[in-house]
Amino acid sequence: MERVLILNDIRSVINVGAIFRTADAIGINKIYLTGYTPAPVDRFNRKRRDFAKAALGAEESVKWEQVEDVHDVVNKLKMNGYRVVALEQSKDSVDYKKVNAEEKTAVIIGNEVTGIFQDVLDKCDVIAEIPMMGEKESLNVSVATGIFLFRIFD
Repeated sequence: MERVLILNDIRSVINVGAIFRTADAIGINKIYLTGYTPAPVDRFNRKRRDFAKAALGAEESVKWEQVEDVHDVVNKLKMNGYRVVALEQSKDSVDYKKVNAEEKTAVIIGNEVTGIFQDVLDKCDVIAEIPMMGEKESLNVSVATGIFLFRIFD
């Protein structure tokens, strides 16, 4: 099974590092870091200590690629037969428990505050949402990613 993760415009190095650890645990084949999502290395190709501290080595075991435009990644994956699933609150979303992985599945995770923009959601095959039962409207992005990845890939 091909399992790909697309992280778009995530601000926090700590969140991205934590997502790398989860990706390693669930067997993600590759992570695309799009927009301004921080990478395990800085612009001089030096390892980032803050990233490594959160990822605990997962940045070495999970393949990753930095790509400026999320649309380029989504288009490429769709052309290669991937089902693209967004984790986002939307009027068009379905309960995350109803989403199943296919042979080739790519999951998009968006910004901690603004989420995934509509023009990206329009390209997705499914938009999944984790229902909130309390007063808060959402979970931390790394927590939500872990819940969702283990639900569809385990």
